[in-house]
Amino acid sequence: MNSNLQSQLLRHDELSRRQFVVRTASAMLGVGLLPGIFPSKASAIPFENASKLKQVATAKNVIYLYMSGGQSHLDTWDPKEDVVTAGPVKPIKTSADGIRISEYLPLMAQQMHHATVINSLNSNQGAHEQGNYFMHTSYAMRGTIRHPAMGAWLNVLQGGGNKTLPNFVYIGNDSRHPGAGFFPASQGPLFVNNPENGIKNVRLQKGLTEDRFASRLALAKDLDQDFRATFPHRNVKAYTEMYDHAVTMMKSEDLNAFDLSKENEEVRKAYGKESFGQGCLLARRLVERGVRFVEVSLGGWDTHAANFVRVPELCQTLDRAMSTLTADLHARGLLKDTLIVLNSEFGRTPTINQNIGRDHYPKAFSGVLIGGGVKGGYTYGKTDKEGREVEENKVEIPDFNATIGYALGLSLNQVVYSPSKRPFVVADKGQPIIDVFA
Repeated sequence: MNSNLQSQLLRHDELSRRQFVVRTASAMLGVGLLPGIFPSKASAIPFENASKLKQVATAKNVIYLYMSGGQSHLDTWDPKEDVVTAGPVKPIKTSADGIRISEYLPLMAQQMHHATVINSLNSNQGAHEQGNYFMHTSYAMRGTIRHPAMGAWLNVLQGGGNKTLPNFVYIGNDSRHPGAGFFPASQGPLFVNNPENGIKNVRLQKGLTEDRFASRLALAKDLDQDFRATFPHRNVKAYTEMYDHAVTMMKSEDLNAFDLSKENEEVRKAYGKESFGQGCLLARRLVERGVRFVEVSLGGWDTHAANFVRVPELCQTLDRAMSTLTADLHARGLLKDTLIVLNSEFGRTPTINQNIGRDHYPKAFSGVLIGGGVKGGYTYGKTDKEGREVEENKVEIPDFNATIGYALGLSLNQVVYSPSKRPFVVADKGQPIIDVFA
């Protein structure tokens, strides 16, 4: 036997032994060892089932209105009649033929000719933290990794926007937001707790001149130089870049976008003087200046008790802010390029509990899309008469997020590897809902 043939047989025999070990481990332990070493369809093409659809972007920006706590679909976007699950809430006609929403949202009823309502959302996460995480990332929460939110994906896959302002801003006080996930911290959102306070510590201290400030920055860079050279890790680099970007932002005239006192008082009143309303106004000011993804949070929807007292109060805040935001963007010619998204981690039970409340319910709930290339005056999906089950066109959470990514023109099957070399795509295996686009 010649040496070449012998070496080929030895290599073949070695591979067979390895394959036997892997398959045995998979069968006995429920795990696969070193999947990257062995050619297979699953390992060779990560996320092969992710959507390959892509379009020229219909939306440049997103304003994401997140209803933290679990918004009741039956008391907002999918009200029912003549069933006990409806409670006291009545549906009302809207500016769109055939679409009716809750009487708690009379101002939004006048804007529904701009909106698509998705009444067939379904989640497999029924707890707040897990549901919030899943809605923001399309992935189930894991202890070993943190996945990025959509705004971070937009930064990494597409970028653009205003070069002196952050392209991803979160307005609210929810510490559970996944932020940049496994991406560098520089891709995460700028957190603004109170929209009326703007950004703190962005002006030079009293008595500090520009020259002295520049001198201090130069000294700090010199002192850090050896550390950066010794530890050339991406988080060290990201921290340096964030610091540099913060200094650039301090000098930008666009920083005035965060100053709501520049707005007409009548406009501020129209949005509502609550934090959520002013947050929606700040979101409009930011997208006007090229900020690409702004999330505004409205908490309090966890209505296990007194649902029919608390929901009307929350809807009053939401109705005023969301309707004004829609009309304001439309009047300024921004709605066609800006996608307004409304969603929550899950819905609430059709069954009304003994505390006159509704409990967690991920099986069926509603979301809303406005502007950014989606149809106006349109509903997608349907629940049954009591709002318990999805009857038509079930939409999983990754599908909903894939629809946002599709509107932004993102590549839904572009694989990005985490620092631990694990592959991910923007919306897992979600498929965009093509029917909602005009």
